[in-house]
Amino acid sequence: MKVMFKEFLKGIIKENPTFVLALGLCPTLAVSVSVINGIGMGIAATFVLLGSNVIIAALKNIIPDRVRIPCYIVVIATFVTINEMLMKAYSPALDRALGIYVPLIVVNCIVLGRAEAYASKNSVVNSFFDGLGMGTGFTLALILISGIREFLGAGKLLGHILVKGFEPVFVLGMPSGALLVIGLLLGFFNILKNRRI
Repeated sequence: MKVMFKEFLKGIIKENPTFVLALGLCPTLAVSVSVINGIGMGIAATFVLLGSNVIIAALKNIIPDRVRIPCYIVVIATFVTINEMLMKAYSPALDRALGIYVPLIVVNCIVLGRAEAYASKNSVVNSFFDGLGMGTGFTLALILISGIREFLGAGKLLGHILVKGFEPVFVLGMPSGALLVIGLLLGFFNILKNRRI
């Protein structure tokens, strides 16, 4: 149980996809305008990570080495398609807000990287917790970035106005604002990490 908890936590803290590994920045830049979008993309990516990690770990001994990457992509694409169909059926507004970034999870380096670096070499249970941890870490990063951007860039949080008369910083609502927020957060987390060492 301790090993599984360690696998889960490493995706949130030690190997956070956004703040430590600097992976998945394209969807992070695009969808982190609002917390709702960040949560939606985080849940979608977590679903794909969980499913693909488990299936790839289960099939790792069956898949021939020379076709492993195409096989991984087919598994990942299957989960992305399921995810996209569920989103279209049950949350069409979120599907429209996330747009092309949901189908692009197929080529997201977080998902393919975890399939190649972890799931193809570890057990199904460990791969499940790795996917859950990486997905949770990605979701928490999206919530933090989008929360800052939505609050400072629009004066809202979860679509509700928090402070009347607040003058928003419009640059934070633009993609360049996402780069600014991510850069500042990366710097902040690096300072924290260096102080602990």
